[in-house]
Amino acid sequence: MTAQQAYQQQQTYFKAHPNPSLAHRKGRLKALRAALLEREEALKNALWEDFRKPRYEVELTEFLTTLIELDHTLRHLARWMKPQRKPTPLVLMGTRTDVQCFPKGPSLIIAPWNYAVVLTLGPIIHATAAGCPFVVKPSEHTPRAADLLKELIESVYPPEEGAVVLGGPDVGASLLDEPFAHVHFTGSPTVGRTIMEGAAKHLASVTLELGGKSPTYIDRSADLVDAAKGVCFGKFSNGGQTCIAPDYLLVHRDVSDAFATELKREIERAYVPGTGDADLTAIVTPSHFERQQALLEDAASHGATILIGGSANADTRRVAATVLLDPPESTRVMQEEIFGPILPFLVVDGVDDALERIDRRPKPLSTYVYTNDDAVVERFSAAVRTGAVCKNTTMLQFVQPFGPFGGEGNSGIGRSHGEAGFRAFSNEQVVLRRQWGSWILRLVQPPYRPRTSSIGRLFRKFT
Repeated sequence: MTAQQAYQQQQTYFKAHPNPSLAHRKGRLKALRAALLEREEALKNALWEDFRKPRYEVELTEFLTTLIELDHTLRHLARWMKPQRKPTPLVLMGTRTDVQCFPKGPSLIIAPWNYAVVLTLGPIIHATAAGCPFVVKPSEHTPRAADLLKELIESVYPPEEGAVVLGGPDVGASLLDEPFAHVHFTGSPTVGRTIMEGAAKHLASVTLELGGKSPTYIDRSADLVDAAKGVCFGKFSNGGQTCIAPDYLLVHRDVSDAFATELKREIERAYVPGTGDADLTAIVTPSHFERQQALLEDAASHGATILIGGSANADTRRVAATVLLDPPESTRVMQEEIFGPILPFLVVDGVDDALERIDRRPKPLSTYVYTNDDAVVERFSAAVRTGAVCKNTTMLQFVQPFGPFGGEGNSGIGRSHGEAGFRAFSNEQVVLRRQWGSWILRLVQPPYRPRTSSIGRLFRKFT
């Protein structure tokens, strides 16, 4: 099925079924849940074949997060769909206003490879909850998972409600030629700009989940053992190929040596040299692997010191968990989102120094602060324009369905997860009913007279 055929079929269906019932939407979501669980082992095997993602990591970061989102949506969907009564100001007395969410229409989802399950099915959950047909393109970089996800989705949705199109960037470009009502994209800021340009041709709304360089500040009051564990998990899970992974460390000078020791100890515990390969996800493709090597070589050529790791194996496409001490600002690891298991370690003089360094860069998707001082967290929350500020933890904001997930500017546009994801695919429609008092408006309607102004001034007192 071509992109045009998929869109036309869904547009025809949507015109005949513009507002699916709660029962219909929940039925699809329950079927999606069952289909996912049936294929759990197959998907774990597929992701291992695609880029050696450990099974336990798939269970934690893919299945658990998807099931949390599914169950949360099923639990709260009836409330989200219910019309919301709004207050009536005195100047509008005699009217009643409700706001109700209706589906925007056929929508396009372009999914990434790094979390192939949750970042493909998550937007599908939101589109289904909102009542939107959808066309989804899984990533070509994880072909085995993409094939399996296609079979899974097509087992739940007829093509007029949910279609899957496989292929590379050329297929994505052809999909953007169709006038979808909403486009949900997860990926890099560079590609995000192209997606936004394509959506703008049709004045489609967009959700762009991008990325950027998420900073992590280690305060002198922090529990250094806890911080080392949190940073290690957040950075090196999925081989560092996570949009909300800590991208660089800002460590208070007073604790920099002690924290480096704890971080080295934690990395060696989690990824035992010579025996821990099965726990460290490989880099997804040879070209992505070569980029990680180039980042390391560039940092070394500019005098950066390797504190931990630094090795790489082209045959397995694995890069060791690596920490670089004070790479210069001009290096690529300090200019680009790393998206791999390389972690710059910068020593700073305190909060002000850390905030100044963060401010030099585009707005990050996430900001992590390890401290026992809530005033420090408040400083970061007020000063950094970011999608989330997390105290003494990493990555958990993605799993919180009650909190909207997303970034600002370079790190993204729009919000997803939970009710925010439902609303992204919904048109919030105002329904205003005049119930009595139609004579009130006639006081300010033509023909205008001097008293019209005085009546207008009177109305202004009641706004």
